[in-house]
Amino acid sequence: QVHLVESGGGLVQAGDSLRLSCAASGPTLSSYTMAWFRQAPGKEREFVAAINWSSGNSNYRESAKSRFTISRDYVKNMMFLQMNSLQSEDTAVYYCTSGLTHEYYTDPSGFKYWGRGTQVTVSS
Repeated sequence: QVHLVESGGGLVQAGDSLRLSCAASGPTLSSYTMAWFRQAPGKEREFVAAINWSSGNSNYRESAKSRFTISRDYVKNMMFLQMNSLQSEDTAVYYCTSGLTHEYYTDPSGFKYWGRGTQVTVSS
C-alpha cells in the first residue's frame, strides 16, 4: 500500500507562489503515475497535474500549464507542485494521489491511493 502525505499549503495573496510537497512511502513507485488533484468547497475534485514516475513525462490542466510545475525526486520518493501567480480560483484542498495509470488520465477514479490533502487559500 502506498502512503502519501502532503505539505506546503497555506494562505497567500493573489500573485504569490507556493510549493506543495508529497512524501510517498510503500511499494516501489516505478509503475505508478503520481498526480495532484484539488477540490474547492461545493465543487467536484478536479485534475491539476500528473507525472509518470519512471519517465518524468507530465500533464497539466489547461489553467495550470503556464503557472504550475510538477516534479518528482526519484531518490527521495517525493513529488512537488510549484505554483506561481496564484489566483483566487486556485483556492482548494490539494490532494496527492497515485495510481497504476498514465499521466493523461485525469479522472480521480484512475488513482487508488490518496493523501489527506493540504489547504491552499489565495486571497484577492
